Amino acid sequence: MIKKKNYKFWFCTGSQDLYGDECLRNVAEHSKIIVEKLNASGILPYEIVWKPTLITNELIRKTFNEANLDEECAGVITWMHTFSPAKSWILGLQEYKKPLLHLHTQFNEEIPYDTIDMDFMNENQSAHGDREYGHIVSRMRIERKVVVGHYTDPVVINKIASWMVTAIGIIESSHIRVMRVADNMRNVAVTEGDKVEAQIKFGWEVDTYPVNEIAESVAAVSESDINALVDEYYDKYNILLEGRDEAEFRRHVAVQAGIEIGFERFLEEKNYQAIVTHFGDLGPLKQLPGLAIQRLMEKGYGFGAEGDWKVAAMVRLMKIMTENKKDAKGTSMLEDYTYNLVKGEEGILEAHMLEICPSIADGPISIKCNPLSMGDREDPARLVFTSKEGKGIAVSLIDLGNRFRLIINDVNCKKVKKPMPKLPVATAFWTPEPDMYVGAEAWILAGGAHHTAFSYDLTAEQIGDWAAACGIEAVYIDKDTKIRDFKRDLMLGEVFYR
Repeated sequence: MIKKKNYKFWFCTGSQDLYGDECLRNVAEHSKIIVEKLNASGILPYEIVWKPTLITNELIRKTFNEANLDEECAGVITWMHTFSPAKSWILGLQEYKKPLLHLHTQFNEEIPYDTIDMDFMNENQSAHGDREYGHIVSRMRIERKVVVGHYTDPVVINKIASWMVTAIGIIESSHIRVMRVADNMRNVAVTEGDKVEAQIKFGWEVDTYPVNEIAESVAAVSESDINALVDEYYDKYNILLEGRDEAEFRRHVAVQAGIEIGFERFLEEKNYQAIVTHFGDLGPLKQLPGLAIQRLMEKGYGFGAEGDWKVAAMVRLMKIMTENKKDAKGTSMLEDYTYNLVKGEEGILEAHMLEICPSIADGPISIKCNPLSMGDREDPARLVFTSKEGKGIAVSLIDLGNRFRLIINDVNCKKVKKPMPKLPVATAFWTPEPDMYVGAEAWILAGGAHHTAFSYDLTAEQIGDWAAACGIEAVYIDKDTKIRDFKRDLMLGEVFYR
């Protein structure tokens, strides 16, 4: 479902004409070489496009406005080769609307001790020019990423690559549309929020549809289409009958196949990229969507349970941000269910009734049909598996009434000590950083929800930079978290972001 776009990033070099045409020719040649080296590194997820040297107010403004209008341009990388008077950048920066990275580098890695003269000094003034440029960006209160170091350094290139992922998230956020099937679970606080403010801050459109409308799309799916998809399920997953009649089991699975096809057609027709459902309002649907939602998430749709549209949008956002990542390990909605508090084995069992994305699965994936007390429908089919081991981030976007806060927790995913044969759902198990007790206390102090958007493939820095670009507070829970300092940070956030 994720439709790859041919995004590119523009490389804009600043200079001025004080030192003559030969200097400008060298500036252009050097910036071209930098772009070629970066693109040839094999590290960047997207291509960088060289642009002619910017030396006047008019050209800077024209270039930035062209970047705004170019649908393939996902951001601009700026570098000042020589001294570029910063007032020349004001109008262009004022009108620029996309992500911005300031690469503080220089063409030469080492001072040419034997040959350096004033001509070299005048031409190679990045240490001078980038400070002038950085000053005006800071004075204008413009959010940007600053990366410092030589352009051939893999550390520097990886930082640029990481920012590109964030930039894609910033651009794509304004394209996210969430379909709410029915409303939020009654009396639950964290699934609520200001949808108008979310559209202002993030660009998200959040709309409600009666369950009967999407159920009509499910009912319209042909038997042949359902059978073909069921055959695909049976080829791809292990079938665990567990004593159930095979024909009856297949009928239950077929219900989910019809929901998957019907939901996807409805979402495509209406141009939505994320969806929420609620077990308390299923209308004519025969089962709570389980396997169907899991498969839709795997295709790139966002999902939030019990009407949690903020999680649905964040899952969609994080899937978009990681689409070009090599060897991606997966992204999903998860929910904190229960703790293991045995000393040395602490962790949180993450799951949900049904709807966990199989992109995070480790090992075999099975289909089960088991009773579900919620929803008052027939036993739903679902995919069952355990998640991968490794580091990830758990993210919660909350509405504090006067503003949004993004809570980001580094977590370490592990295997549980023993199998859980009687638990018929997909599960993950993680220990939050810095440890179970500080991590959980900090999460609760920050107001974190019980639903999370989780990914193995993003860093706290990347998603935090997205929050900064959106102008919202981000709080980090990681190996360095201390409760006293964390409380102070929350108090400072109350002052700064209100």
